[in-house]
Amino acid sequence: MNRTRPAETKLVICVWHPFTFWRPQPVMPLTIRARWPEMRVVHLPDYDRLPEELPDTDIFVGYSLRAGQLLHAKKLKWIHSTAAGVSQLMYPELRDSGIVVTNPSGVFSPPMAEHTMGLLLALARNFPGSTRHQAEAHWGQQAIWDQPQRLTELGGKVLLIIGFGSIGRELAKRATAFDMRVWGVTRSGKGDAAHAEKLLPAEQLEEALPHADYVVMAAPETSETRHLIGAAQIARMKRGARLINVGRGSLLDESALINALETGALGGAALDVTDIEPLPAESPLWKTPNLFITPHTSAVSDRLWQRETALLVDLLERWFEGREMFNQVDFARGY
Repeated sequence: MNRTRPAETKLVICVWHPFTFWRPQPVMPLTIRARWPEMRVVHLPDYDRLPEELPDTDIFVGYSLRAGQLLHAKKLKWIHSTAAGVSQLMYPELRDSGIVVTNPSGVFSPPMAEHTMGLLLALARNFPGSTRHQAEAHWGQQAIWDQPQRLTELGGKVLLIIGFGSIGRELAKRATAFDMRVWGVTRSGKGDAAHAEKLLPAEQLEEALPHADYVVMAAPETSETRHLIGAAQIARMKRGARLINVGRGSLLDESALINALETGALGGAALDVTDIEPLPAESPLWKTPNLFITPHTSAVSDRLWQRETALLVDLLERWFEGREMFNQVDFARGY
């Protein structure tokens, strides 16, 4: 594909999301304009003007571009997703177009790793229980200790991380500081094992589950990972083990999770993602025992848009210089 020069490039930034922080902040267009003043940079606050801007757009920065919109983007050469998950872009028209697709893999990893460590500690130390007692002005020391899920320590426990990409590796680095034994699961069983006791291929997941005290789901969303953990997999876990999902809601069979928590098969769980978001008020998850829910905030950080911008600038440098691009999406794998 012929790459453009800055002076002949039009770059459009466009994301609208009900959560205002997912919308690109001014630092992104301001930084790009300062670096390449000769480039035309358009920052749209919503999708209203997108149809008229698309026909002569060379680079699109955003969350999604539908097949019908792609038809009008005759000059489009590169899409950069501001979201790590790109399942919304896995359609045949884009796959067959030859358009380069990249994502911001890595920018969410530090806050997500810290958030997940917080969830691990919250489950081990029953922070949700303490919060409930505080709300009732009740000194719940005995009540908390009398729970079947006893207060415990992370040191020496086996943490199984499903999806040992940048998020999994950052989590492993922090978990080893708590003397946890980290096992990672990747598609191939290969990867950076600097902070892992062992790495396993995906086909050995069910063999690994009985050894884990904590299971963290951080895998990408693909057709292969839907309901990666369901009733059969939970049945193989230790009774009283804890499960955390910070990947995608589709990775987990929520009905199986509810049943496992109600029967005590699992000692606790934490969700930062759900199958339907926002989670409806009538969802039984809200009242499921020993379940801690955070509203998809694991990736949120006051440093996010500085990281997003720095990564995009690096990619733009490579684009204009004809160098190899990183974080390219593999349509065959779906991420």
